Amino acid sequence: MQVKLMKTFAALASGLACVALSVAQAQPTAEVGAMTNGYVLGPGDVIEVAVVGGSEGPMRVQIQSDGSILLPLIGNVGAGGKTVLQLRDAISSALKSGGFYTTPAVNVTIVTYASRYVTVLGEVAQPGAVPIDRAYRVSDILARVGGIRGSNAKIVKLRRADGAELSLDIAKIATGGPDEDPFVAPGDKIFVPTAQTFYVLGQVGRPGNYPVEDGMTLRKALAVAGGITQLGSMKKVKVTRGGTELKNYDLDAPIEIGDVIEVGERFF
Repeated sequence: MQVKLMKTFAALASGLACVALSVAQAQPTAEVGAMTNGYVLGPGDVIEVAVVGGSEGPMRVQIQSDGSILLPLIGNVGAGGKTVLQLRDAISSALKSGGFYTTPAVNVTIVTYASRYVTVLGEVAQPGAVPIDRAYRVSDILARVGGIRGSNAKIVKLRRADGAELSLDIAKIATGGPDEDPFVAPGDKIFVPTAQTFYVLGQVGRPGNYPVEDGMTLRKALAVAGGITQLGSMKKVKVTRGGTELKNYDLDAPIEIGDVIEVGERFF
């Protein structure tokens, strides 16, 4: 009997653990969860408040640094940290408790989004600040700024408000799962670098910089640059990455963004 009871408790504990794990995996971050319930107002946002049938008419106000707004009849009202619906209910309650209206019908509209946004910079069609009124992924934000400019970009940098930085592959953002296309949060910065190329110097047919294509190797990079000239030598090919020369780099080894390939002259 005791053994059977212990097995029952073990099975119950295992089931509860699985449920807890499933909930934890399905639950988004607190910031993303808050956005799914509506845009949360903050300092700098401009809103329009109107009481249907009221004599005051619509009034536009900006939320102050302490999160408050000043309205006729009821004075200061806390708006920061509330959604539009929550603020509407708070204003309605204040008007009713103050005896100004029996059943006030209040409408709150956001005129200017200013407090919660993601900054997008670099090689995009329309760089700037993008207001976020719900949960957005990186791909959503890139679409809102008109997409990436040009076809050479391979990576996107996502810098969180806390300083953490992610390097995201553009192809995986488009075709991968949620891990490759994470949610953004207010204060994040998205940057699409300009220099997503490699450089070839020295004795090649066409020295210059070229985009890093998928599967790019040293052999392919030299071919793209027109091949080694008669004055050049395969023994004099060197690859520098991040300021460090890579010794005896294999011709079939990958070339990365920012690599510098230099081909020296042969000895006659």
